[in-house]
Amino acid sequence: MRMTKLALLNFKNSFGNYLSLVVSMAFTILIFFHFQNIVYSDSLAVLGDKNKNYTDIVVHVTSFVLVCFMFFFIWYATNVFLTKRKKEIGTYVFMGLSNQKIGKLYAIETALIGASALVFGILSGMLTAGLFQMILLALSDIAVEIDFHFGLRPVLITTGMYLTVYLVFVLKGYVNIVRSSVLSMLSGAKQNEYVKQKTRVLFLKAIAGTGVLGTGFYLAVRESDDGFNVFGNLFLAVVLVVIGVYLLFGGLIPFIFQGLAGNKRFLYGKGRCLWINSVVFRLKKNYRTYAMVCILTLCSVTALATGFSMKQRYDNIRIFESVYTFQVLSHQRGLDEKIRGIIEEDTKIAYSSEIPIIALRGDTVVANENYGTYALAAYSDLKKLAGDVGLAFTLKEPQSGQVVRASHLSLFTLITDRSHISVTIGGKAYQQIEETNIPYMGYLQDKISFYVVKDEEFEELASIGEKVYTYNYRIEDLSAFGAVKESLRELMADSGDAFIGTVSMDPSKDTMEWIKISYSLCIFMFMVFILASGSIMFMKLYNDSFEEQERYLVLRKMGMSDKVLQKSIANELGVAYALPFVVMGISSYFSVHALELMMQADLRIINVVSVLAVLAIFLLCYFLSVSVYRKNVGVWEDRRLNCYHK
Repeated sequence: MRMTKLALLNFKNSFGNYLSLVVSMAFTILIFFHFQNIVYSDSLAVLGDKNKNYTDIVVHVTSFVLVCFMFFFIWYATNVFLTKRKKEIGTYVFMGLSNQKIGKLYAIETALIGASALVFGILSGMLTAGLFQMILLALSDIAVEIDFHFGLRPVLITTGMYLTVYLVFVLKGYVNIVRSSVLSMLSGAKQNEYVKQKTRVLFLKAIAGTGVLGTGFYLAVRESDDGFNVFGNLFLAVVLVVIGVYLLFGGLIPFIFQGLAGNKRFLYGKGRCLWINSVVFRLKKNYRTYAMVCILTLCSVTALATGFSMKQRYDNIRIFESVYTFQVLSHQRGLDEKIRGIIEEDTKIAYSSEIPIIALRGDTVVANENYGTYALAAYSDLKKLAGDVGLAFTLKEPQSGQVVRASHLSLFTLITDRSHISVTIGGKAYQQIEETNIPYMGYLQDKISFYVVKDEEFEELASIGEKVYTYNYRIEDLSAFGAVKESLRELMADSGDAFIGTVSMDPSKDTMEWIKISYSLCIFMFMVFILASGSIMFMKLYNDSFEEQERYLVLRKMGMSDKVLQKSIANELGVAYALPFVVMGISSYFSVHALELMMQADLRIINVVSVLAVLAIFLLCYFLSVSVYRKNVGVWEDRRLNCYHK
């Protein structure tokens, strides 16, 4: 029988066993295909060039993350497949087949599984591409007509990327089999399976893991007034948390369970000896899997929190920019009635305000956040403006040598500690006592760094800058925006040097819709990561169940009842799912809190909801794993038990 025919026969007979593997990889392919389709189908071109360009950048970054994930996921999946098949195909040695032919058999069979996943993933992606984009835009709250065009390029890129990664690991498995001995193939995955680790080594790993993880948590939430320090701290925190999680699962957790196994009073109570020892023995082999699942779920929670924080930030920025429809700047005061008359020819005014400011030259200010354009406002003037517009005003009145900063809203900030900020204005040092991002000055506040000073100090500093009067208006009928803008333009042209300029905020234009797309992509990444985590745990425990068949056969022959063994399996698998979940839950607090500092948002509810979503997926996978595990080891089949006793 030829190798190809034999591989096809094996693939056909065992396809049911590999269905979870095929579906998991196909799902990864489907998501990657959808992301490529967003870039190359031009279906989002209706959002405008700027939004389309930013969206493409976000999708490319997300695609890179998916490629990295695909690499490790395929690595893990093919290792699971190799471990399971190694012993089975090793029996072909007794049929006279060489290692090269056995390796070829494995490569063909693995390639068939990969091809099945690819075909299933691409076809599913093609069928659901339009639906995916509709859901994406619906989640983004963007109402546009989708002009969907199917292209060959996303298919080719997805296929090429997947095959490049997959074939590397097929070749790796082939080389592994060719270099394996008969004994190693027959023993399969059981090598060093039931070997306890040295307590001293575990203790050192536990101390190192706890220290590294704690340091990572500290750096993640450490506040600083230096953006470079914050960026460096976050990068280092990510590295330390990943290392710490691996050391935790490779050191502290096995150390605790080996300690419990050594406590006879605890071990022999309530049948714990059946599953505690199994957990101890398997931690050495599976700790990398548990750590990887923990990190994936942590990434999923962080992705969802990032998405919601970006959405909140976007909503706040839009409010920030839409406080005033028009802002007119002039060197003259008392122009409100003239400007108001022009605007009211086309629409009523919802509210208005005016305030004098001092525009400062860049060389007169030395600030921690150097935006290049600075202005001063008097405390009492800003308070009156807030009352005219209806904005909350709770700012403390600055004293001599103090300022309050009216800042703009950025998507995120790397400066998380603002308690010791000072600014030099006109050669004099001022202590910043407070900062607000309430949009008192509207769009101008987004482009200019405003400092609020004491009234007397405002007059004293007028000599180092230029006094400018700003007239701010919000119109009731936004459809009259074009007509009002044209009327103001004519006013500027006819008034000579009386006016400096006009700021017009077109309500129909939104150059930041790409942020809403990013929010939706974060939700999809959240779903991908938690489903992948559940799939990895399910596949691992499914593979472990075949290795445990002989052990449970012996236990049944010793007279252990199905009820006792089923409870033991439930406890063992419960620990397997609980360990990554608990570590992830604790770690997520620090990762989400770091996001809170950067995005200046309250994400506690999102943190809780995302952790509960992970719990729901894990519970579903847990019940499926328990059911399949029991079936594979045969603990619920009375017929088999009777056969064993005959």
